[in-house]
Amino acid sequence: MTESQSHRPNPLRSAGDVRLNRVAGPCAVVLFGVTGDLARKKLLPAMYDLANRGLLPPGFALVGFGRREWSDEEFVEVVRGSVEQHARTPFDADVWEQFSTGIRFVSGAFDDTEAYTRLRDVLGELEQDRGTGGNAAFYLSIPPRAFQTVSTQLRDAGLASTDGESWRRVVIEKPFGHDLESSQELGRAIDAVFPPEHVFRIDHYLGKETVQNLLALRFSNVLYEPIWNAEYVDHVQITMAEDIGVEGRAGYYDGIGAARDVIQNHLLQLLALTAMDRPDSLSADDLRSAKERVLEAVTLPDDLLGTTARGQYLGGWQGGEHVRGFLDEDGMAEDSTTETFAAITLGIDSDRWRGVPFYLRTGKRLARRVTEIAVVFKRPPQTITPGQEVGQNALVIRVQPDEGVTTRFNSKVPGPGEQLREVTMDFGYSHAFTEASPEAYERLILDVLLGEPPLFPGQREVELSWRILDPIEEAWRAEGAPESYPPGRWGPPSSETMLSRSGRTWRQP
Repeated sequence: MTESQSHRPNPLRSAGDVRLNRVAGPCAVVLFGVTGDLARKKLLPAMYDLANRGLLPPGFALVGFGRREWSDEEFVEVVRGSVEQHARTPFDADVWEQFSTGIRFVSGAFDDTEAYTRLRDVLGELEQDRGTGGNAAFYLSIPPRAFQTVSTQLRDAGLASTDGESWRRVVIEKPFGHDLESSQELGRAIDAVFPPEHVFRIDHYLGKETVQNLLALRFSNVLYEPIWNAEYVDHVQITMAEDIGVEGRAGYYDGIGAARDVIQNHLLQLLALTAMDRPDSLSADDLRSAKERVLEAVTLPDDLLGTTARGQYLGGWQGGEHVRGFLDEDGMAEDSTTETFAAITLGIDSDRWRGVPFYLRTGKRLARRVTEIAVVFKRPPQTITPGQEVGQNALVIRVQPDEGVTTRFNSKVPGPGEQLREVTMDFGYSHAFTEASPEAYERLILDVLLGEPPLFPGQREVELSWRILDPIEEAWRAEGAPESYPPGRWGPPSSETMLSRSGRTWRQP
């Protein structure tokens, strides 16, 4: 394909989406863990989607690294199957021709020294043949226990550093350890090979359009920021609910649980973005500093068991089908005490938030799939309708699946009398913008290639999050088994009790 063909107009690229408007420079992405579900369903399609949107240069290359004895041609077909099944944008034969000519595969185990020599040779060939400029991002979509092995092999093969005219970066998928000590050990292992500014810790929630819009909502509108504090806010609820079970991930999930899997990273990051003060800028350093100040100020209640809840889903009927309980899942230990539902109460010791509880919950086999941040405001001190209790105003940021923002307020019911009723005003991305929201991994992969880290948590944020969660995990271990709950509900009864002690209730999205 000629250069003019590779830059021809494309309706996907000319739709006016200004959120992804910078093209990455020449580079290669080396994907470890290329046979996993994340690579097949998210990472490979996201890279093709970036190419289809004109955001990858002609000098882009993709190198898969894995145990399979695939040839380059066989790996090209694997990538094509993933793209055709999971890509967000339509398949374009011309784009695929340009994209696929840069695909290579290196066969080897994570500890196979000779495989890294072959990888070095392949990257050298791509620099000559594709013009990658010697730039490479190593994407470690692998278990955390293999991070140190792979990073050390990259260093010993001379792949982690350059002569200064090109760059090398490493991308790490969560979990970033399983407690504070292991996260610090992992951080030291990575920092021994790559400078901190070249380490990108992926939290895909931070790439979601609604999460990014939270900053615009707060700091670009005079309407909200003056009331974003303890004087007006009663409490904040942050929910990530799934309606599925562990779905064949028993081996991974057992021993980790809902709190480590979701609260330590996704939900505490959402808390930090919701509660932080205005950063000086949107630079990585300023955003991280603002989030770190919030996480440093987080406080735990004295009664950890009474202000938290955890549960394990049972088997039963959900959505018209009979589903297995957690302990009945394939590969699950029959005496597992791993929780599939977790809810915690946190405070923030700052002038802005002192006295406002933040409730975080996540779980599997719940009533529906939804992620949202609900800022619930206090009731008015006086009302013009004596004897009638008015509802609490709320601002709900919907992260998924129906991205948008809902405002809940009180309105008079039409007709005689002064009866009030809660109503909502809704903004949704799908009907407010003609541009399609990019998938989170598209944005994050592009930011890695551009060397822009604002959406990636730093090591300090990771450690602060574990400092918050570790005492709760310790209290749960001493308590014993989690409470059971039926599928299709909103968790165990203790979750409702946790809020009712203060006269509050969970939102039912």
